[in-house]
Amino acid sequence: MRFVILFLLGNLIISCSPPPTEFNEASLQDIFVDLKGNEITFESVLKKHKGKVVFIDIWASWCKDCIVGMPKVNELQKTYPSVQFVFLTVDHEQTKWRKGIEKFQIGYGDHYLIKKGWKKSPFCDFLDVGWIPRYIIINPSGKIDLFKATKATDKNIVKHLDILQ
Repeated sequence: MRFVILFLLGNLIISCSPPPTEFNEASLQDIFVDLKGNEITFESVLKKHKGKVVFIDIWASWCKDCIVGMPKVNELQKTYPSVQFVFLTVDHEQTKWRKGIEKFQIGYGDHYLIKKGWKKSPFCDFLDVGWIPRYIIINPSGKIDLFKATKATDKNIVKHLDILQ
């Protein structure tokens, strides 16, 4: 009985801890592929947008919830033109990823394919990505401001973007 109580108490303490505000080293060194086929670390992606608000959208061309959220993401891009939009796909095939960008009209922002995929990526592991889409907001200091939103309509997205802009 004591073991069960200690186990439950331990899980409660862990689940109540605040979300991280910085990426770990493994996630920063994870390799992504850009639209030209060049490999780049996530750390380099962040450095490219240093000093700016970054909206990260983790998605896939086959993901219904991702597709449903795209019109709202497009609207956010128009509402917050100074925000840098970074799209990270967990698609397995580059051709499907590229067709998805065109089909869902997300030609703006930066696009990368997570090379190791959803299940083996240190980046996805750090974020505990159990569902996509996943939205993250990085503040101008490079810290994680919004760690987790799974719907493009999540009111926390607009709240954080309004504060940071």
